[in-house]
Amino acid sequence: MELGGTWRAAPADEALRRSFALPEFDDAGWEALPVPGHWRSTPAFAASDGPLLYRRRFESPPPGAGDRAWLTLEGVFYDGDVWLDGSYVGATEGYFFPHTFEVTDALAARREHVLAIEVGCSRQDDRKAKRNLTGVFQHWDCADPDWNPGGLWRPVHLSSSGPVRIARVRLVCTDATAERATLEARAVLDAPEPVDVALRMATEGAETVSHHTLAAGRNRIVVRLAVDQPRLWWPHALGDQPLSDVSVSVMGADGAVSDSRRLRTGLRQVRMRDFIMSVNGERLFLKGSNQGPTRMALADATPAELERDVVLARDAGLDLLRMHGHVSRPELYEAADRHGLLLWQDLPLQWAYARSVRKEAVRQARQAVNLLGHHPSVAVWCGHNEPLAVSPGDDGAPGARVAARFAVLQALPTWNKTVLDASISRALERADPSRPVVAHSGVLPGPLSSGTDTHLYCGWYHGDERDFPAILRAVPRLARFVTEFGAQAVPPTAGWMHPEQWPDLDWEALAAHHSLQLAAMDRRVPRAGTFEEWAAASQAYQATVVRFHVEALRRLKYRPTGGFCQFSFADGDPAVTWSVLDHERRPKQAYAALAAACAPVVVIADRPAASYPPGAAVEWDVHVVSDLRRPLAALRVTARLGRDRFGWEGDIAADSCARVGTVRAVLPVTAGPVELELSLTADDGQVSAHNTYTTEVVT
Repeated sequence: MELGGTWRAAPADEALRRSFALPEFDDAGWEALPVPGHWRSTPAFAASDGPLLYRRRFESPPPGAGDRAWLTLEGVFYDGDVWLDGSYVGATEGYFFPHTFEVTDALAARREHVLAIEVGCSRQDDRKAKRNLTGVFQHWDCADPDWNPGGLWRPVHLSSSGPVRIARVRLVCTDATAERATLEARAVLDAPEPVDVALRMATEGAETVSHHTLAAGRNRIVVRLAVDQPRLWWPHALGDQPLSDVSVSVMGADGAVSDSRRLRTGLRQVRMRDFIMSVNGERLFLKGSNQGPTRMALADATPAELERDVVLARDAGLDLLRMHGHVSRPELYEAADRHGLLLWQDLPLQWAYARSVRKEAVRQARQAVNLLGHHPSVAVWCGHNEPLAVSPGDDGAPGARVAARFAVLQALPTWNKTVLDASISRALERADPSRPVVAHSGVLPGPLSSGTDTHLYCGWYHGDERDFPAILRAVPRLARFVTEFGAQAVPPTAGWMHPEQWPDLDWEALAAHHSLQLAAMDRRVPRAGTFEEWAAASQAYQATVVRFHVEALRRLKYRPTGGFCQFSFADGDPAVTWSVLDHERRPKQAYAALAAACAPVVVIADRPAASYPPGAAVEWDVHVVSDLRRPLAALRVTARLGRDRFGWEGDIAADSCARVGTVRAVLPVTAGPVELELSLTADDGQVSAHNTYTTEVVT
């Protein structure tokens, strides 16, 4: 029985807390609001930080003989206390996974019921010691800091089982080859008394049945199922995405099914060594982006919107989305499974947390595996994003002070980085040994750590965007996997910025509530001309940063780079951010630049300097990068620089990067723009690529 629809709600106070859960309480004067949903989507609570008291009346027949009844809250943002018919049922903490309680006796006692829940999502005022594990929903530089996601944001329902209930099934594919794949199910069976049962697991014509004697309470059982000649699931760049339904059933001594679960999965194996990934034994250079919540009010996103982000990423030539600091809705993971898009799954930990959260964070790490472990698209677990008690603009401190503190926190042990994240990563590794685990994202190598993936904002927070290749050459370890880089740009859908007021926009509000980092923007794209000219200039600059950072990383394919994730893909609210798609999914210039730079085959030259003196001698190496799984035969690359022509012919190995030649020329002695044009054809014209670079002769 679904218990969604219209509920009643009111702000919590001490007087209401004492009586609101009672069946006879009169809630006729309370506000109506929808469940699932966020309370701020209801005008009466649009500015509320809660907690809120929720109530819903319903009728239910009593459970059948021998049956047990269960109340499940699929998602409570962020914690709750639950009453049924005036009796306390239990507490919840954690927004992204379900919470289930037995209510057999309560449903047997009467037909008319009242479900009452106090839901809290407290403001995290101390951003250096947060207690809510809500990730980017409550602390992010791409979201309004005043936003509160509180509410019953996922469905609420009743269900029934026989005497033995399957409380949980954690399903992972531990290994897969063309000959055999192995599925492992870790089941928790809830029995009211000692009993003998059989546990059946089946898929794809394979089946296993095991017999167990259960104790009263919760029993943990591990079952493995081998599938011969499996249909392997592949990322879209490597093959097809067959999916299989796996059923897990528990049966009593009489053979009757007491409870069952069905999960859809894909049979595949992922491995990662030194940030180079392989899927089913095939190496894959990962081209990716960071994806925040499809909407900050995630309950309001439609299934089509969630799938659209996956499709747009695949259409841009991406292999990977990093689920940045949050766990999304089930529809997104199902879409990624169908479309063959890999996911780097962050836990909802962003920046710094209080010491009191460690035990809860470990529990939620295991819950993430329970919830998502069966999805073949989920390829990497990451425990914590930038586990530092500092973020851009902290306390209004100037950039130099923040940078200095950032460097110190990177180099020295901290509780978040050293204690909390070690506990989380151990929990993930034990819960799911089938996937690689990154303890934390954005930790630089230093005297006490080899570092993890890299966040480098050349041309935004520091230096010039042209510094990026030099930094990678100087410290190759930084190039292993760069998961954040980019620049902010004004979105195409900008009416909410009130451009008619240019240049006197409400800059303070744009910075405070719409993510605009005005000081950095002014350094990179000064406010000049009309609003439209300024917006276009910001998009052009962002496209430049994205294009040339991606080109630099693709030239380092496997030596040492395993891939990248540009920051970021799409906005969840109206904002000025690093995204390449705005909140209405209209593309900025950088979306096309990202797609072009991520094409399966690209021809890339050394980037010319911004300008040269007259008659300068230049040498630019030309590379071909191919992600195709077959060699390129009859390859011909041509380059044109003014009147000069260059050409090279040969073959390129599959999944490789190769230098094909060097452009050596003398530039004109007269001032003006100079253009280098590259083109590639291969396999008798079946494969082609083009690229253009510009510079200028300056007297």
